[in-house]
Amino acid sequence: MKILVTGGAGFIGSAVIRHIIQNTEDSIINVDKLTYAGNLESLIDISDSERYVFEQVDICNRAELDRVFKHHKPDAVMHLAAESHVDRSIDGPSAFIETNIVGTYTLLEATRQYWNELLTEQKQNFRFHHVSTDEVYGDLDGTTDLFTETTSYDPSSPYSASKAASDHLVRSWLRTYGLPTIITNCSNNYGPFHFPEKLIPLVILNALEGKPLPIYGKGEQIRDWLYVEDHARALYKVVTEGKIGETYNIGGHNEKQNIQVVQTICMLLEELVPSNIHSCSGGNSSGFKGLITYVKDRPGHDMRYAIDASKIEKELNWTPTETFETGLRKTVEWYLKNNEWSKRVQDGSYQRERLGANNNVKVNNQSELNSESMVKEV
Repeated sequence: MKILVTGGAGFIGSAVIRHIIQNTEDSIINVDKLTYAGNLESLIDISDSERYVFEQVDICNRAELDRVFKHHKPDAVMHLAAESHVDRSIDGPSAFIETNIVGTYTLLEATRQYWNELLTEQKQNFRFHHVSTDEVYGDLDGTTDLFTETTSYDPSSPYSASKAASDHLVRSWLRTYGLPTIITNCSNNYGPFHFPEKLIPLVILNALEGKPLPIYGKGEQIRDWLYVEDHARALYKVVTEGKIGETYNIGGHNEKQNIQVVQTICMLLEELVPSNIHSCSGGNSSGFKGLITYVKDRPGHDMRYAIDASKIEKELNWTPTETFETGLRKTVEWYLKNNEWSKRVQDGSYQRERLGANNNVKVNNQSELNSESMVKEV
């Protein structure tokens, strides 16, 4: 099978591509605009594969999408391209409207035109898999409630509202035009190659540099954490075995308060790099935990997300292989071993080399990535 993956240079997209190239005989067309969060260095391990092709294309560019479909002739689409950082959506929502809503619409229309021209058997086998988030459901009230595939949408931020809108577009293209679509909604991902503006990598890297570990409010927000490689396996299961018109929730069965996540990272670092404790913590007797700093909570911050993943477990025989403890240990160990990757993201060199020395395009720098406004738990 030949699969077109949008956003394949991002955190989850790159994990999906690595999984498919390394574990199947399928081919990949990676379509990515390469915004700040797109990093081709996350795909170095598979970039030389004869079954992998990269196209630098904006999903809002209909002409370029038409060219990609006509040239590569994919058998399926996995749509992961999205602006995904809640704090950025609060500060500047327009990019989220453009990419997540207009971009999804444009991709749906390009896909529909391509699909309508396929031969009967190809048309019947085609799939459009839209990858979304549990944040579209909003906040859970009870301590035991779970998001199911029938939970009503109640988004709280410009990001989650734009993803909710894209979900509705995908469903309507199935009902109105017959385009064979499937939707997945996942809980918080973590793991290798995670962009350092997100909570877990931010805490790891800040702690190693002796910088504050900023926590929103009291850190009591609860999230269900899903190891990214488990998610990649689930997404491939859905695109190859999922039923058209269905929605599948994907979760890790790992509900943790943000403060618990940070404290666990601190304990792992104290175990794995004990020689760094004194220098990085500034001699604080509390070790890395002494770097924890509580900051003002962000507007509309949901308190609890939790996924009921029983449907995908029963119907597609998928379960996560990593517990939060095993997955987080693997993640911390990966960042300790891949310091160069993190440094190139933090100083922006991963972008400067791509854009060219004379291209006057702003890239993220260390101070921006470590600012309190960049804290996010997904």
